[in-house]
Amino acid sequence: MGDRVLKARNPRRRWAACAGVITMTLWLAAAGLLVAQPAQAAGGCAGSLVRTLPFSTGEVRVYKTRDRACAMAVARAPGQRRAMSVSIQPRGGYPVRDAGQFTRYAGPVTVHAINRCVYVKGSVGAGSVDSGWILC
Repeated sequence: MGDRVLKARNPRRRWAACAGVITMTLWLAAAGLLVAQPAQAAGGCAGSLVRTLPFSTGEVRVYKTRDRACAMAVARAPGQRRAMSVSIQPRGGYPVRDAGQFTRYAGPVTVHAINRCVYVKGSVGAGSVDSGWILC
């Protein structure tokens, strides 16, 4: 009984199945490479730049995709290590924050924001800004 099972398997059929799987994998990989990716800032926020909130020592950049909002605080004069922070809070949710001693930017911080307003705050050194509720 076991011999019949082995004889029933066709090596050509196995090779065709493997070739089919390999071909499909290559097509999917090629399609993944050809699909346009969303624009990204130097620090890693995906999506489109929708707001820039300037202040004396830098600016906060707010990006939006279909379902997420992202923020970064960017120093006006990068290079010197100083205190920076950025936070973003969806309405009805908790804020997500990044703070520390950085040379160029704080963040990115990202929240889910499908049909939700967000509140953004940022600071670089002594300068700071907050947005109020935006992207409503």
